[in-house]
Amino acid sequence: MTTSTDQKTKFPPQIKVPATYMRGGTSKGVFFNLTDLPTEAQVAGAARDALLLRVIGSPDPYGKQTDGMGGATSSTSKTVILAKSDKADHDVDYLFGQVAIDRPFVDWSGNCGNLTAAVGSFAISNGLVDSSRIPENGIAVVRIWQKNIGKTIIAHVPITNGEVQETGEFELDGVTFPAAEVQVEFLDPADGDGAMFPTGNLIDDLIVPTDVVAGGVLQATMINAGIPTVFINAAELGYTGSELQEAINGDVKALAMFETIRAHGAVQMGLIKHIDEAANRQHTPKVAIVAAPVDYTSSSGKAIDKNTIDLNVRALSMGKLHHAMMGTAAVAIGTAAAIPGTLVSLAAGEGQSNAVNPGFVTFGHPSGTLKVGAEASQVDGDWQVNKAVMSRSARVLMEGWVRVPADPLMSES
Repeated sequence: MTTSTDQKTKFPPQIKVPATYMRGGTSKGVFFNLTDLPTEAQVAGAARDALLLRVIGSPDPYGKQTDGMGGATSSTSKTVILAKSDKADHDVDYLFGQVAIDRPFVDWSGNCGNLTAAVGSFAISNGLVDSSRIPENGIAVVRIWQKNIGKTIIAHVPITNGEVQETGEFELDGVTFPAAEVQVEFLDPADGDGAMFPTGNLIDDLIVPTDVVAGGVLQATMINAGIPTVFINAAELGYTGSELQEAINGDVKALAMFETIRAHGAVQMGLIKHIDEAANRQHTPKVAIVAAPVDYTSSSGKAIDKNTIDLNVRALSMGKLHHAMMGTAAVAIGTAAAIPGTLVSLAAGEGQSNAVNPGFVTFGHPSGTLKVGAEASQVDGDWQVNKAVMSRSARVLMEGWVRVPADPLMSES
């Protein structure tokens, strides 16, 4: 006869981990305070990855993440770990984990620009920002150290009566309801360990298999600003740049083609040594197609007038066309648009670039439009970007605890 003690040994109870479920920009994810994690998961490694995978509900061969907090898309299969920063002139350390849906893999290779908008709010509400830096009413300036990429980000968080103001009138295409505006500045977003353009060129011949494109060569701008991104002219792949998700995500051959382009771009950018390594680096680089402005109807039914945008961009994340635009990819778009001679700048009309909003570029994406600004300059023949700026919003969706089955890798602290 099986005793209750035997049952507990064979099937240990679930553990509770304090967590907050937040939307940031057009993404959402599970946020943790580092010190709230089980001891084994407070350091990088197998225990941390196992915990986050189970929280999100991966790997899921059904692709639904039904038994976890994930939403079965790249925009909703995300985790964030925050800690009070011991780095000078910074308030909080921000670590982002992109959780694969169908594989037991957490990608730590890049940042999530959308969830960055929620980092300042979480940090303030959870005591990670010194109270002297938080006004009773006004804007709190939160200095974020992005640990994945080693960069500084500044979030401007609205405060009312000493608390984070989440509600407001700011509308963001890709998000259904309005909220308070959070301005985010990405300082010196280019790769600190290498050139903004890893190949040294504004436009390269990207060598790909001939079944991808006749002749096996695509023009590409490969940039590392915000996040490594490979830009391709939409027309070269038979697209207009105004496509919505179903046009690409429902096409198995198209998705395979984009993944092949991404893998070869990763090699040419020096991110990996062989295309086979791309499977273990799903988060970066991103692949995006660019085109001159055209009229189109967004996924919400909103008519987008070509005269209100500088160009159209469609980007893929974790193997699928994104429903809007990744925040980090928006940084790459803004930066590349500010540099004459890139495919992004050329698609925006070069001399006419930023005509809609001087100092900014406004681009169309599947859910609508987005405006991003970048300050780029040339020093000793090399391009550099001082900062990129965009507005997002953030909101707490739920807070309390997430529960996960106890596991040898995740014993309760």
